[in-house]
Amino acid sequence: MRQITVMHGPERRRRWSDEDRLRILAEAFAPGACVADVARLHDISTARIYTWRAKLRQQVAVPQFAEAVVDGPKPCNPASSSPVIVVELGSKGQVSIFAAASPDLAAATLKALR
Repeated sequence: MRQITVMHGPERRRRWSDEDRLRILAEAFAPGACVADVARLHDISTARIYTWRAKLRQQVAVPQFAEAVVDGPKPCNPASSSPVIVVELGSKGQVSIFAAASPDLAAATLKALR
């Protein structure tokens, strides 16, 4: 006579809600957290957590470039016709910042040149 072992209990193929996935991802990638520890805590593989993160990144893809809008030519103000800041870039040219430029634009330009 043969012996058969019947396994019973919760189904192994679990269905995770979006809220549960987001909560586990937040736990796993919180500062100082260890993905392996979070995976063990929830009895899932680390690969499952990384797969969820990759799928989330695909759904919430952030564009890498912003659209640029170019205005038409503006009337030249003779008082601001000479640049206030000129940055020489060697053989690549130069960057000029005029007095009419906003402080945010000047700061962004100088940060981009670092």
